[in-house]
Amino acid sequence: MSKDRLKIFFSGIGGSGVSAIASFMSDRGHEVSGSDRAFDLDPAHPVAELLRKKHIRIMPQDGSGIDSSLDFAVMSTAVEEGTPEVVKARGLCIPLKTRPQYLAELAGSFKTVAIAGTSGKSTASGLLAFLMRELGLGPNFIGGGRVKAFKNESNPGNSIANAQTPQDGGPEWLVLEACESDGSIVNYRPLHSVILNLDVDHKGIEETALMFMALAQNTRGNVIINADDVNLRRLSIEGAVTFGINSTAWFMASQIRPGPFGSRFMVDGVNFTLNLPGLYNIYNALSAIAVLYMQGIPLGAIAEPMARFTGIDRRFDIHLNEGGRLVIDDYAHNPHKISSFMQAVAAARDHVCYVFQPHGFGPVRMMKNEYIEAFAQNLRGQDHLVLLPIFYQGGTVSMDVSSEDIAQGVRKAGKSASVADRAEVLGMAGAWDCFAVMGARDESLSLLAASLAKRIRALPSG
Repeated sequence: MSKDRLKIFFSGIGGSGVSAIASFMSDRGHEVSGSDRAFDLDPAHPVAELLRKKHIRIMPQDGSGIDSSLDFAVMSTAVEEGTPEVVKARGLCIPLKTRPQYLAELAGSFKTVAIAGTSGKSTASGLLAFLMRELGLGPNFIGGGRVKAFKNESNPGNSIANAQTPQDGGPEWLVLEACESDGSIVNYRPLHSVILNLDVDHKGIEETALMFMALAQNTRGNVIINADDVNLRRLSIEGAVTFGINSTAWFMASQIRPGPFGSRFMVDGVNFTLNLPGLYNIYNALSAIAVLYMQGIPLGAIAEPMARFTGIDRRFDIHLNEGGRLVIDDYAHNPHKISSFMQAVAAARDHVCYVFQPHGFGPVRMMKNEYIEAFAQNLRGQDHLVLLPIFYQGGTVSMDVSSEDIAQGVRKAGKSASVADRAEVLGMAGAWDCFAVMGARDESLSLLAASLAKRIRALPSG
C-alpha cells in the first residue's frame, strides 16, 4: 500500500466491515469520508459519532459526497448499482471498488494472517490481534466485530492501526477477518491463513469448500485448520497445521474445565484461562495459539495475556446475571453459530427464552431447514423460542418466506416456538427471567437485550 495520502469515500460506512476499513485508513493518515442510510435516518447514530471523532466526514447518501478530487470510492456490497453515489462516481470516472475487493488489495500489502471459517471469525481474529498487541508484535487489525479491549471514545474497536515500523524494515502484520460471503476470499494472498470450520451460511458447503481451498492454495506460509471439523476433514490441504480437542492435532486442548462463563484447559502441559464460554471459543483460542507458536512465541507467553481478553461486542454479552436471572445478547445468526451459542447458554441456566431475529429473506430461504434443525436439537422441553420478524434493510428482495415458516417447523419437531414483535417480547419479562437474544446486522438487538435486563431487574427477585 502506498504511503501517499489518499482521499477515499466509503458508501455504507456504518456497517461493521466498511467502518473497520474506513477507521483503519483514517488512522493510517488518509483523508476519509463516507455515507450510510442508517446515518441519514439517525444523524446522531453512535457509530457516526465515533467516526466523526476520527475526523471522518459523514455525508448524506445522496451523491453529494462524491467529487472529482477522490482517488477512489469503496462501496459496501449492500449498496446497489443504481444508488446516486454509484451513478455519480461512474459519471465522474472515479474508480469504484467493493469493500471485499479493497480488503483483498490491502491484504497483499502486509504480512497478513487471514482468519476464515463460517463461524468464529470475529472472535478468533480479535483474540489474535489482542494477543499480538500484548506480546509486542505491533499488529494492524481489520475485523467485523468490535474488540472490547480496542474500544475507546474514537475507536469502535473493529480496527487498530500500528504506528510503528517493524524493526526488520519489512512489511507490518495485519490480522484480517476473511469473510467468504461474496466469494472475494479467493483473491486474498495472505502470509498465513486460519480456517476455523465449514458449514452452511452465506453459501452452501461445497461452494464454500472450494473458496477455502483457493485461500489455502494462495497462502504463502502456514495454513492452520480445525482437525475436529467434519467438513474440513474432506479438504486435502497439504502440510496443514492442525488444532483440535477430539482429534489428534498439532495443538490439542486437554483437561478442559468448562464453566458457565469461561473455560480452563491445557495445551502441551501449559494452563490457559479463557474468559469466554463454550467449546467453540476454545477452538477460537487454539487457532490463535497455533498462529503465535508457529511464529516462535512460547505457550506460556501466550497464556498470560489470553486470560485478560474480554471478548467482542455482541458475542455472549451479559446484560444481566443476578441470582438465577440472566440476559445475554449474541451475534449468532447461522445454524452452526446458533447451536454453539445455545449449548453454551444451556450450561448456564436450566430454562431460557431464546429470541432470534433472522437477518434477511435470502438467508432464511436458503437455510430454513437448517435453522429448524438447529432449534429443534437445542431447545429443551423447558425452553421457548421467539422469532422476531425477518430483519429487512431495504432494497430489491423477494419476501416469499417468513419467521413463521421457521416457527412452524420447530413446533412440528415438538418444541415450543412463536413469532412476536419486540413489544410482545418485552411483555414476557417476568413470565421469563432468562433471555438469550440472537441475530446479526441489527445493532438495536443489544438495546432490546438491555431493555429486557432493565425490566427484569425492576421486578421482585425470587
